Amino acid sequence: MMRKLLVTFGACIALTLTAVTASAETLVVGGKNYTEQLIMSSMTKQLLAAHGFDTELRNGMGSTVLRNAQLNGQVDLYWEYTGTSLVTYNKKKSKGLTGAETIKKVRELDSEKGLTWLRCSNANNTYALAVRESDSRMDDIQTLSDLAAAYRGGDEYDMALDAEFTHRPDGLPGLEKAYDFHAPRSARKLMGLGLAYNALKEKNVDVAMVFSTDGRISAFDFRVLDDNKQFFPDYSMCPVVRTDTLEANPELRELLEGLAAKLDDSTMRSLNEKVDVDEMDSQDVAEQFLKKHDML
Repeated sequence: MMRKLLVTFGACIALTLTAVTASAETLVVGGKNYTEQLIMSSMTKQLLAAHGFDTELRNGMGSTVLRNAQLNGQVDLYWEYTGTSLVTYNKKKSKGLTGAETIKKVRELDSEKGLTWLRCSNANNTYALAVRESDSRMDDIQTLSDLAAAYRGGDEYDMALDAEFTHRPDGLPGLEKAYDFHAPRSARKLMGLGLAYNALKEKNVDVAMVFSTDGRISAFDFRVLDDNKQFFPDYSMCPVVRTDTLEANPELRELLEGLAAKLDDSTMRSLNEKVDVDEMDSQDVAEQFLKKHDML
């Protein structure tokens, strides 16, 4: 998915808000700062508004900012990823857990924090590393183990990363440990999420961090390296609602779970591609999808 780094006015407000619980009359829909999240937050707002809810949209936030905003009552609901909650927020290891086990675990952990995970979609937006299919130097590098061996052997492939990935336990630090390699600082090219895809396409880097539901992977003819040690956690995309909000508005469950049932990897790649490749507005993409499925 192209995760386009857009910082909206709403995100700037969110950074300075005190922990004031949102009005019971208004549902605050949150979203992170990349394409998939901009689409899903807009889609959710439009869906709820069509069913009579007074809604406010606050997207363009960083992961931790958004999570804290929900815990503090500033955001009522948004779409989160199971691996992010498990590893980043709850500091638990993901190794050996299936997707279903990961969902079960985060439901248990976050229920204690006043959050309810509804039915998850079949979209698994996990981290990945990709190379250009046309790059003959990468013909023998098909897996992350192959890439790790190349780094250990002294090859210094330039790798496009965003700052968050270089610090997350489910990002580069954990990846280097799991595959026993080290990408030297000189090879790490930090940039915004959206720029990483273009940098790889334009041959400015050799490897780029990508997300598995990004439409540009196929559009730009990238090859995703096989995570042969299954390091990256399951990142099923799921609607997460404050439990008190859900109790006050139980009809949210049917609406959000109905939407989740229509989403899978292929669908999200197609929606993301409309924004990142075809340059459509995320709100228009969201509206088209809802109308196509008779949800507006």
